Amino acid sequence: MQFTKGWFKVFKVGEYVVHGNDGVCKVEAVEPMSGMGNDRIYYTLVPVYSSGSKLFVPTDSTKVITRAVITKTDVKQLMEEWDDIETLSVENDKKREEVYKAALRSCDTRQWVKLIKTSYQRNQTRLANGKKATTSDERYLHMAQENLFGEMAIPLNMSRGEAEDYFIDKVKSKKKDKKAKSSSKKASSKSKSKK
Repeated sequence: MQFTKGWFKVFKVGEYVVHGNDGVCKVEAVEPMSGMGNDRIYYTLVPVYSSGSKLFVPTDSTKVITRAVITKTDVKQLMEEWDDIETLSVENDKKREEVYKAALRSCDTRQWVKLIKTSYQRNQTRLANGKKATTSDERYLHMAQENLFGEMAIPLNMSRGEAEDYFIDKVKSKKKDKKAKSSSKKASSKSKSKK
């Protein structure tokens, strides 16, 4: 999978990684850059969801997060934890965009889930009160979904859209199962109390 050089991990050619705001990328090469005059090793990363671009990133760079794509097991765990993952804590509307940007830049799937839940709930509340969803919430919700479902698509071997549909269906069926179990427990306790 990956080997270690010094204190940092170096990914192999052909592996998928998440690189900052560029999202999922495939490692095309790991080699010194010609003409750079040093022995630094660089990744050549090809973004999966934006065609025609390549990124040249030092393997030892700490400026932008580069990490392995989540596994199928991670996807399953994320679906299991969906209800328990809390929304983002935002002190006031002036700080909202700052908090949203930090969640996106974290490259952390749970932070993306928090952002999705926060934006979605806020939009639903506004719509219920006869207001429009804010452009900011819509934009960050879309970016977080693109990041999350784009990454999930890799281990699930699906398109980004298919991964989103799969995830939503699984989360909904989990909620239905929870409701059914809860109703069954209530019915069972009522029948016991009548006896």
